[in-house]
Amino acid sequence: MLNLLWTGFFFIAFITALIKLVWFGDQHVFADIMQALFASAKSAFEISLGLTGVLALWLGVMRIGEQSGFIGLLTKGLMPLFARLMPDVPKDHPALGAIVMNIAANALGLDNAATPLGIKAMQALQTLNPKPDTATHAQILFLVINTAGVTLFPVTIFSYRAQLGATNPTDVFIPILIATYMSTLGGLLAVAAAQKINLFDKIILAYGGGFTLLVAGLIAYFARLPQAQMLEQSALLSNTILFSLVIAFIVGALYKGVNAYEAFVEGAKEGFQTAVGIIPYLVAMLVAIAVFRASGALDLLADAVRFCCRSLGVDDRFVDALPTALMKPFSGSGARAMMIDTMKAHGADSFAGRMASVVQGSTETTFYVLAVYFGAVGVKHIRHTATCGIIADIFGILAAIFVAYWFFG
Repeated sequence: MLNLLWTGFFFIAFITALIKLVWFGDQHVFADIMQALFASAKSAFEISLGLTGVLALWLGVMRIGEQSGFIGLLTKGLMPLFARLMPDVPKDHPALGAIVMNIAANALGLDNAATPLGIKAMQALQTLNPKPDTATHAQILFLVINTAGVTLFPVTIFSYRAQLGATNPTDVFIPILIATYMSTLGGLLAVAAAQKINLFDKIILAYGGGFTLLVAGLIAYFARLPQAQMLEQSALLSNTILFSLVIAFIVGALYKGVNAYEAFVEGAKEGFQTAVGIIPYLVAMLVAIAVFRASGALDLLADAVRFCCRSLGVDDRFVDALPTALMKPFSGSGARAMMIDTMKAHGADSFAGRMASVVQGSTETTFYVLAVYFGAVGVKHIRHTATCGIIADIFGILAAIFVAYWFFG
């Protein structure tokens, strides 16, 4: 899929540029494309290089949280909920522990830890599968929750926003929290309808009610504020929560006798390696998007959507962030590159830049998750997984657009 997207950018750019040259006499279009090609390659390297310190910082902090036992606490706290959502899985089965640890790792932004845990969870669920080539109810629910991408700590988005000059990189935290809640809710409702899960079970209601009250409380609090004050309060709350979480990690490490400094350094080394490792991928995607933009193809697509919006009397400012939303279900690296491109083109603190950040944090990459996790256990018949995952994506992306207008519009 990613190969088709990447090569498609180049072919569409070439055809568009050829039409502009032959039919409209634009003799500079290919020069513009080549200039964008080299400039974006240099820019991608500079972004990755500048990202090194920020990623080292956050992954160092997250390693303290990991070793201080926070994932273990989340695992214990969420175990009763998943035992009810997946009645086909025995209560003492190791799959439940792996599932909850994967969800907890995703929630805390520990992507490198989350994927191995997710594969381990799928393998454990596969031992209960009477038809090894067909997805079970529990596997489907687990993957849809993964594609919904519930995120409490979107480290990479904060890092990119900081690198691209955002005044307050974490001001999108509360909007992302609301959007990712909606995507998770949408996915859960879709799976519950397909699998006839009793969402009125007391334990499910208790957990769901608690999460819903938290998000409803945030919405109610910010709804009564003027927009300028709402943005200020959102930034204050975001920064307070995030730094309090850092302090909680350190306190937990001290309580458990963990060397917080060494844990931080260990995680920071991983952050450095991560920053270096993404350079080829970031160069590849930013170059393709730059060519697509320089040829005029991206502007043509955006203008067509804007025309439709204006014809219907709809505000069209969301169109600049739409490429991130359209890319998100198919490619995480592609969506990330689209987000970066939007922030570079319009500014990290622009409406489009902030909306693209919220969209990026609202859901996970549906088809990538399905390919990796189902591929790891040899499942070929995925049943209603993709449909429920796309429903979760739609919930999350629509919520991201709505929340971005609410907070930053």
